Amino acid sequence: MRISVFGLGYVGTVSAACLAKRGHQVIGVDPSPLKVDAINAGRSPVVEPGLAARVGDAVAKRHLIATGDPTPAIAGSELSLVCVGTPSLPNGRVDLRFLERCCIGIGACLAAKAGRHLVVIRSTVPPGTVQAQVVPWLEAASGKRIGDEIGLCYQPEFLREGQAIQDFEAPAKTVIAASDDASAEQLAGLYADLEAPLIRVDFTTAELLKYVDNAWHALKVGFANEIGSIAKALEVDGHAAMAAFCLDRKLNLSAAYLRPGAPFGGSCLPKDLRALHHTTRALDLELPILGAVLDSNRRHLERILARALAGPGRRVGVLGLSFKPGTDDLRESPMVELVERLLGKGYEVRVFDPLVDPQALTGANRAYTLAHLPHIARLMVGTIDAALADAELLLIGHVDPAHLPRLAAAASHCRIIDCARVDAPLARLPGYDGVCW
Repeated sequence: MRISVFGLGYVGTVSAACLAKRGHQVIGVDPSPLKVDAINAGRSPVVEPGLAARVGDAVAKRHLIATGDPTPAIAGSELSLVCVGTPSLPNGRVDLRFLERCCIGIGACLAAKAGRHLVVIRSTVPPGTVQAQVVPWLEAASGKRIGDEIGLCYQPEFLREGQAIQDFEAPAKTVIAASDDASAEQLAGLYADLEAPLIRVDFTTAELLKYVDNAWHALKVGFANEIGSIAKALEVDGHAAMAAFCLDRKLNLSAAYLRPGAPFGGSCLPKDLRALHHTTRALDLELPILGAVLDSNRRHLERILARALAGPGRRVGVLGLSFKPGTDDLRESPMVELVERLLGKGYEVRVFDPLVDPQALTGANRAYTLAHLPHIARLMVGTIDAALADAELLLIGHVDPAHLPRLAAAASHCRIIDCARVDAPLARLPGYDGVCW
């Protein structure tokens, strides 16, 4: 392809050099004469392992040139990658001035260009930016409509400084959002030879994913440092502790627990977090990440309760009372607290959980349940039909898949708040409310 790359910083220069190495004709565009001159002299304007050789080779083979003028770049390309900076302002808001200037400049060039052109935004932007701002910028400056003569994609970059070339050529995933199928297929063609899953999503999801990745990376660093601080205060090796932690690829370093839904509960997580927090206080350590986990969990439950209270109906059917499927353990179950709170506000509640028998509860499980739901026997019903009968609101903690047809039928006359994402087709029914989707 003939490609123009706007912005010759880390992302732009790496993208331009790697695409040129793969045989594409690339024109780099940047308002800085220093960057333009460096590229045209075969030098990289940024420091990145292996990049200088890539740039020099691409320029020598005439696969890469640079200019400060967007007009010949747009005229000489069919696809433009926008990699300009989106720095942070003092209040945290993203500064979109460089992106706006670039999009307006591209749009002005496209006004005079015949034929279709694909614009791909790679700059990191807050969710909603492409549709709310990039589309109007391009359409107003070009006088053309997105999806017709101008294709538009958003493709977040996941390049790490110091390993950017490897990340470009062997990505964990390629995420594409597109205004139309033709644009998505054209952009996907750039990466057809990469052995990485290609994920097509909407614009807002694609924008969010970049922030999700970086927030997770930051959280991991902060978590490791807080655990390391505890370890040091206890006079043990934090590296050894985290090395042992990382050996668990089933739960610790995996997709386990990374599924939005109900708050956590049970006999272990809340208790152990409180114990760890107490230990850190005794060690005179202030560790805000670990200290905030229980509060975050509580606030998530409050949001679910607020949704239940906001809608009409006082008769509630609850499906799944234990803290997770496959057990009768009610200790610190978020569903127990939701039922307790609803009863306190005068709601009529019926609960169906085939594994929970109030007469069979023992030990700490029984003590916890009677302390929070002393009249649990009067709340429990023996069939899902009894829980659904006359219900105006359904709260789903977990449910047997065999009962899903009954839920679909019930959705015609009641609201559903789903904490488990039990069945995707339910989301299309009226009155359905997924907790995090």
